[in-house]
Amino acid sequence: MKKNISIAEQLKKKYHKTEEIHNFKEMLYRSGELYRSRTAFKIKDEKGNILSIRYEQLKNDVIFLGTSLLEKGFQNKRISVIGKNSYSWCVSYLAASIVGVVVPIDKELHTDDVINFMNVSQTVCVLGDCKNLDSILENIEKVENPDTLFVPFDRTDTKNSFQHLLSDGKAFYEKGNHSFDKIEIDPDELRILLFTSGTTGNAKGVCLSQRNICSNILSTYGIVKVKRSDLFFSILPLHHTYECTLGFLLPLYSGASIAHCEGLRYITKNLNEFHPSVILCVPLLLENVHKNIVKNLNHSLPEKYRREKENPFHSLPFYLKKIVRNKVKNTLGGRLRVFIVGAAAANPEIVSDFKNLNLMTLQGYGLTECAPLVSGNTDFFQKDDSAGLPIPNVEFRIENPNAEGIGEIIVKGPNVMLGYYEDEEKTKQTIIDGWFHTGDLGKIDENGYLYITGRCKSVIVTKNGKNIYPEEVEYYLNDNPLISESLVLGIHKEDDDETYINAQIYPNFEAITEYLKGTVPTKEEIWKLIADSVSAVNKKLPNYKHIKSFGIRDKEFEKTTTQKIKRYGDNMDIKKEK
Repeated sequence: MKKNISIAEQLKKKYHKTEEIHNFKEMLYRSGELYRSRTAFKIKDEKGNILSIRYEQLKNDVIFLGTSLLEKGFQNKRISVIGKNSYSWCVSYLAASIVGVVVPIDKELHTDDVINFMNVSQTVCVLGDCKNLDSILENIEKVENPDTLFVPFDRTDTKNSFQHLLSDGKAFYEKGNHSFDKIEIDPDELRILLFTSGTTGNAKGVCLSQRNICSNILSTYGIVKVKRSDLFFSILPLHHTYECTLGFLLPLYSGASIAHCEGLRYITKNLNEFHPSVILCVPLLLENVHKNIVKNLNHSLPEKYRREKENPFHSLPFYLKKIVRNKVKNTLGGRLRVFIVGAAAANPEIVSDFKNLNLMTLQGYGLTECAPLVSGNTDFFQKDDSAGLPIPNVEFRIENPNAEGIGEIIVKGPNVMLGYYEDEEKTKQTIIDGWFHTGDLGKIDENGYLYITGRCKSVIVTKNGKNIYPEEVEYYLNDNPLISESLVLGIHKEDDDETYINAQIYPNFEAITEYLKGTVPTKEEIWKLIADSVSAVNKKLPNYKHIKSFGIRDKEFEKTTTQKIKRYGDNMDIKKEK
């Protein structure tokens, strides 16, 4: 009898072919030659005109900036990059990671945190936006290295500006300084140092090699074909590995183009200016796009097809569906073919809705420590409610699964980090026999699909040993249109050692107003509606998972840059039930 082959095994026979690269310099020179006259970036000038930067210019700009950095004695030194997504940021990242060790820093961090990361990493040079550099300079007494060089992207009235370094580097290169060309990179040494706050506490320094990231680029290309005609629309912050590896380095390896979003309020405008075909996003952005599509459909369709707060697409006759698909595609720039979703689980119903609109939504799972991708849905196989299958050359398994098959996800592969910066003990606790312990909980089905169920540290354990994953309860709460977002916690009452479920809820005030037919809701009305919503969620859950109390917040939860709610700090303050 013929043995059934799992989908994960079938996938291994379908991978797209890739051409090996081991470091960024090799990738830069390969792409600069192979795609010489193709567009690498689309940028806007000061007047708003869209300009094309070709691969040959990108290669030369990185060489010239790198030559200037070498002239200043920065070979093998730590070089930080901070600022909004821009061509200057990308050139700086590549030059810094080839000359020395690049330290990408979150532009939204408090200045004290930025300076702390500079000090801890022993940064000798910071390239970035004036806004960020000025904040550091206002606190210069806290910077430990008095000789730190500051290189502003958006200023030309200083000899150390980004433009001046490019010009100087070009002059050095043309006079025969080809030291950048001669740099040899050990693909397995530290070249990228990332500080991640995650959602569960203090920042850790993650040490990545160029092999870590290059292997991830090749693995991703093996399951999601990037076309040379593709244009990636870059929205998420580039300091984050998810956007950096998949939204910046992957398209450059593939000969595709990149355009940077000018800000969240400009998304619609930029979509119609750049006409992207690929967008990397987080579930929150996907949900907002979906919400707007449903809202516009219900406003524009004939009355008999409209549905109260529901997607009317399913009930349309086939000829209208075709018109709607084209209309939706045009509102997204006309060329969009795929959303790549990461950082958290996407709503499977939304994924399905986009599929019906001929827009593929591929969600995956990854971590900074894995450069970042571990699993993903692919060109060949997709499952709307799953984080996908193992990417090429990477394996994962579930350690110590419980009766439901849920346990900690552990990962092995060339993408796994070198370790945590200057923290040997933490590294040994996390990487055991080559397996990286993610701290995330999940399960794997018979076909090899991965499902994320929560985080080890956020599991709530009841007195009788029952495990409750807050993310599951939050999913049901957030599925209610009257609730914008929620955070589920385990709390103890006085003189009682039992753990009770408490939900902190930020209502969707706009939806509540609409629900009440346009009248401004009173506090009492909001409490009543949220109480009813909590009661409805409890009916879907077993008794031990029931929400016993809740609090209502008047402002959104604090989030990480990838829009995950932080499970620490002010977010953990319990707002008591009325």
